[in-house]
Amino acid sequence: MGSSADRTASIHSKTAETDISIRLNLDGSGTHEIRTGIGFFDHMLTLFAVHGLFDLAVRADGDLHVDGHHTVEDVGLALGDAFDAALGDRKSIRRYGHSIVPMDESLADVALDLSRRPYLVYGVPEPKDPGGPFDIHLAKEFFRAFSVRGGMNLHIRLLYGENQHHMIEAIFKATGRALDEAVSFDRRISGVRSSKGVL
Repeated sequence: MGSSADRTASIHSKTAETDISIRLNLDGSGTHEIRTGIGFFDHMLTLFAVHGLFDLAVRADGDLHVDGHHTVEDVGLALGDAFDAALGDRKSIRRYGHSIVPMDESLADVALDLSRRPYLVYGVPEPKDPGGPFDIHLAKEFFRAFSVRGGMNLHIRLLYGENQHHMIEAIFKATGRALDEAVSFDRRISGVRSSKGVL
């Protein structure tokens, strides 16, 4: 069975558009140090870490003079790489996770499988109030990149909601909590949780 000592990762990614460094500990307590240059995104990643109980440090310098797209997507890619690296062979983990989280009038339902078969289903309707500090479509780009590089089947449903801030916040919290369940160890699982014997 794995141990907390080998469930950490450090990732550095540099392109012409972004320069990103991430440190992750899957067996943390939710400590966080997030700086992406996008305040609302920092807040969402903080919530993700706190509710997932992951120790997470993210530093991103991106071409925000263009817009936030490259920064948000590339952080998703790098964070997915960090999770993949920290999970290692994925032995003894529960593999599946699910969480339903309310945030005022919004309710998010997230289910995921750390199967190494990446796929994103993003069932989030257009908000009634389209204004806000962060485009809800950027959240989709983050989760697409995160699921692909993290090797996860990720299903996100916003069951209902009106305020865009609340909608995105519920989604990030629910994703963190579902991942906390999926990465946790189960003493009954000696290898990987698959009838095929591999993920």
